[in-house]
Amino acid sequence: MKRVTMADVAKMAKVSKSTVSQYLNKRYEYMAPETRKRIEEAIRVLGYQPNIVARSLKQKRTSTIGVIVANILHTFSTQIIRSIEDTCREHDIHVIVCNADDDPAKEANYIKMLRAKQVDGLIVFPTGGNIDLYQAMIQERYPIVFVDRIVEQVNVDSVLLNNERASYLAVEHFVKKGHQRIGMITTSLIRNITPRVERIKGFITALEAHNLPVNHEYIKGLEVAKIKDGLSEMFRLKEPPTALLAGNDLVLMEVLNYVKENSLIIPQDLAIIGIDEVPFANIFDPPLTTISQPTFEMGKKAAQLLLEKIEDQERLIEVKIHRFEPKLIIRSSC
Repeated sequence: MKRVTMADVAKMAKVSKSTVSQYLNKRYEYMAPETRKRIEEAIRVLGYQPNIVARSLKQKRTSTIGVIVANILHTFSTQIIRSIEDTCREHDIHVIVCNADDDPAKEANYIKMLRAKQVDGLIVFPTGGNIDLYQAMIQERYPIVFVDRIVEQVNVDSVLLNNERASYLAVEHFVKKGHQRIGMITTSLIRNITPRVERIKGFITALEAHNLPVNHEYIKGLEVAKIKDGLSEMFRLKEPPTALLAGNDLVLMEVLNYVKENSLIIPQDLAIIGIDEVPFANIFDPPLTTISQPTFEMGKKAAQLLLEKIEDQERLIEVKIHRFEPKLIIRSSC
């Protein structure tokens, strides 16, 4: 079948091609309502589909951004993505999501692929392993925003939680519940991933502030597959912890699996708090106390920052670290 063109729409609507173009770009200011109706009806009847590639070449924009998450299995990541997508949809911007699996090589490949597709900008949960690639984008003023993590050598707007405060709130709540032997387990600390390192730091600060000893046998950073082994070591100690902070939602799942497999009772045998609000927290038995992140506000902020950069790439916008405050949601697991 012959492709329907803008000229076909203009002919049926009895307007010029430029008027159809104005309509497609939502510039209605100087267009009579009757004209808009005729164009809309012609597009419907003819089944016209704009040539997105041609429009992109003309406007030097693709109306598309890329989002590269470190691990899409995190509830935090999926909620942030949803918020970014909601915000971008309001501006007729499409979102392509890629999962780097916390692998710098995969992240580099996705950055190159998305840029080859000429996306207008990137929101990245950085692995921290592609410094030269990040720096090159900054040098050419390519629009980019980081989420959840800071890369010290790279001057990029970053949106993340006040991680130290999150751990502090958890320890404070444990102490109010009478616990003194408090442990924390998080995912691997090998690459100094920002939230993991900051949450450990906040945890230690909170123990010291409450005059509690810092027992390093109670603090572990491990790959997810090794977390249950780490818990076994911790609970074979002569005096194991009576309370445990799970550093994120994936850690929390491993802790709960360990609890079930070892017939522990929450909170009698072990009090638990997880950083990241999870969908099952309020229906678990007992309901789980969590530290929530304002994920939708964080995602919206990241999208807004990127859209500002895309809109005016020549304007020098001050780079900032945008911190959001955590919230303690008290339930029955302590």
